[in-house]
Amino acid sequence: MTRRLVIITEIISPYRIPLFNALAQNPETDLHVIFLAETDPGLRQWQIYKDEINFSYEVLPSYRKRVLGYNVLLNAGVGRALASAKPDVILCGGYSYLSSWRALGWARAHRVPFMLWSESNLQDMRRGRAVVELLKSHFLRCCSGYVVPGKSALKYLLAQSIDASKIFTAVNAVDNERFAAAAAISRQRAAELRTELCLPDRYFLFVGRLVREKGIFELLAAYATLDEKLRDQVGLVFVGDGPSRAALEGEARSLTGGVVKFVGFAQREQLATYYTLAEMLVLPTYTDTWGLVVNEAMACGLPVILSQAAGCATDLVTENWNGKITPARNVTALAVAMQNLSSDPESCATMGSNSRTRIAAYSPQEWSAAIVRMIEASRMNGE
Repeated sequence: MTRRLVIITEIISPYRIPLFNALAQNPETDLHVIFLAETDPGLRQWQIYKDEINFSYEVLPSYRKRVLGYNVLLNAGVGRALASAKPDVILCGGYSYLSSWRALGWARAHRVPFMLWSESNLQDMRRGRAVVELLKSHFLRCCSGYVVPGKSALKYLLAQSIDASKIFTAVNAVDNERFAAAAAISRQRAAELRTELCLPDRYFLFVGRLVREKGIFELLAAYATLDEKLRDQVGLVFVGDGPSRAALEGEARSLTGGVVKFVGFAQREQLATYYTLAEMLVLPTYTDTWGLVVNEAMACGLPVILSQAAGCATDLVTENWNGKITPARNVTALAVAMQNLSSDPESCATMGSNSRTRIAAYSPQEWSAAIVRMIEASRMNGE
């Protein structure tokens, strides 16, 4: 029996399109996606790949503004859109927007199962605001079930006394095949691309928004403490943009020895090249619900140095098998991990191969299969 699933999510993210396409191909699911906005230009410069969308969708009228550090997004027509879509099940990507609460109210009024796509974890520094946590707790208890990407998000819900039988794991994924194919092409043109992009022969790589909470200043400080001989051999490349870029560049200019390069924001088509030519990905974040750049890097065959704060850490990285995990904000531990891994190219190559092996199980198809199981369970439970 085909079930009508409506997904409510914030923007047309390039990360999510492959997942939704895979789900739309499943004959047991009739998918419709409601986007609250096309993009968020204040935070991201992503290209919108509408030509790749192979599922039914709509974008609601919206108004967005930053208020006291919060991202306020208002929509019109949430109830109308849901009534028109006639869902058997609703999967909502978060609780932060008024539209999520409106959808929850609509679902309860119409007796439609309302599932929350939850990525919160216990180590996230954004937790702890009393009013926010109270609202989140109320929202959680009104949901019919929950979808999490991995172990950290699962532990968070269990800590909120959520019934484990109502939690389904659907792995966070990117288009592994696209990144692997692009990486293979980049390897064939490695020398040419290094020259074209002015990249060091060897380099540590950071990919993400240049904001303090990503641990970028700790990364620069760790690089500065490495042996001068190593820094002469291995540079540090930042791919991304953000409000902390100018301050970070200022600190980088004070370094003696080594090479620190700021590339700026890179679209998806360019990212595989930066991953492929790098020594390893370093993500020393102290707040990240997951960290999809880790998926991308692993699909391109990179070992990863990752902080414990990243939501994906316990799922994707095994210590000394495909990378290293360090405490957040710990410059010394980060520097030791960078020094040890970059000083052993053979182990680095083995870990990169292991990354490809691990990430194969984190695919859009695996995510889609888990969502179908969630829908079936909601039917069996009589929701």
